[in-house]
Amino acid sequence: MKNAFLISVLSFVLFACGEEKTEAQVGQYTTIEVEEVYNAGSVAKGEIIEAKIEVKNTGDYPLMIANVSASCACTVSEFDEDAIQPGETTTVVATVDTDKTGKGRINKPISISANTRPSRTVISIQATVLD
Repeated sequence: MKNAFLISVLSFVLFACGEEKTEAQVGQYTTIEVEEVYNAGSVAKGEIIEAKIEVKNTGDYPLMIANVSASCACTVSEFDEDAIQPGETTTVVATVDTDKTGKGRINKPISISANTRPSRTVISIQATVLD
C-alpha cells in the first residue's frame, strides 16, 4: 500500500513539473517586434498582394492579438487568435486586391490591436501598381 501511495505521489510530482504554457491574464501587457512597412515593390494592376507580416512577442507575458483591421475593403487579414508565448513568433497575413486600388504608389495601413502599450500597432503595406 505504501508503495502504491509513493508511486502515485512521485507520478504527480513528475507530471506537474512538465512545461506548461502560460495563458494571458487581464492587465498583463507585453511588447512586440514587427516591421512597420511591408514593401511589395512593383505589381501589375489586378495582382493580389499577399503580405506576410511576422510578429514576435518580445515581452514577458503571452501576446493576445484581439483584432486586425484594415483601412479599406480591399485588404483582408488573417491572424492567430491563440496566445503567442514570450519569444515566439506568429504571422499576420494581409491581402490587397490591386483591382480595387488606384494606379501608382499605394499605401494600405492595417492595425494590429493587442495587449501591448500602445495597444495598436500600424503596419503599412506599400506597392507601386503598374498598368
